[in-house]
Amino acid sequence: MNEKILIIGAAGQIGSELTYKLRAIHGNYNVIASDLNYNNLELVNSGTFEIIDAMDYASIKICCEKHNITTIYLLAAILSATGEKYPMKAWDLNMQSLFHVLNLAKAKAIKKVFWPSSIAVFGPTTPSQNTPQHTTMEPTTVYGITKQVGERWCQYYHEKYDVDVRSIRYPGIISWKTLPGGGTTDYAVEIYHDALKDKKYECFLSENTALPMMYMDDAINATVSLMSAKAENVKIRSSYNLSGISFTPKQIADSIKKQIPEFKITYKPDFRQEIADSWPSSIDDTKAIEDWNWKHQFDLDSITKDMIKNLS
Repeated sequence: MNEKILIIGAAGQIGSELTYKLRAIHGNYNVIASDLNYNNLELVNSGTFEIIDAMDYASIKICCEKHNITTIYLLAAILSATGEKYPMKAWDLNMQSLFHVLNLAKAKAIKKVFWPSSIAVFGPTTPSQNTPQHTTMEPTTVYGITKQVGERWCQYYHEKYDVDVRSIRYPGIISWKTLPGGGTTDYAVEIYHDALKDKKYECFLSENTALPMMYMDDAINATVSLMSAKAENVKIRSSYNLSGISFTPKQIADSIKKQIPEFKITYKPDFRQEIADSWPSSIDDTKAIEDWNWKHQFDLDSITKDMIKNLS
């Protein structure tokens, strides 16, 4: 039987690109995109699209029945910086939507779930260099708390109810196709837009703040690889560490200057600096490499070249 996929939160940064990738693999009408509104018209017009509120269990269930859905990718979430402004809203959306999807899988209404976690699950007490898969997790943001709790529930539903749930702890994601969505690593996308437009950028993090990052192509390929792996090879049901590269605002600025020599960067750290300081600077993703052959393709200079080429 063909896999029938529902993507909840398809209009977001990862969701939109994942939708196109999955449609290329499974066929346009085997992948149902959904979001709260019709704002992303290109996505809406590219295949079947449904309006779904991730907080509404009934609308998710009805959509699954209507389209014979077998797999859900739950990408709706309030991210780190936005979550600090609206903590209860972030808690409610990030947790309720996960329970809705896990409960559908528990009831055997669907067969497989993808839910993204994040490096935000880590905190200031986590080893920051080469952060291990299993380590201290004391997140200091609402987003991080929801992701840590979500990981525990994913593992619980797998162990108690045999739910086939799979997850990745995404680092910061860099993409030219969609604008940033309220995350602490957003500077690494904004900087390219401003470099091309104004030849200058004011960064909300300090120059030597190293954070784990990944190009969108790598993030999408990792997601597809994990979801197509045999169930017995998916050994971790909380969430897999995933590493691309780590760099600082100064290093990304230097990379841009190779392409745009007149580019200037200044630094004005705001509340997001404290969030960034609580996160790891590099990630150990040995388990993902061992279990489903994960390997990233893009380094910083190849990201910069691709971003500038496409944004130009």
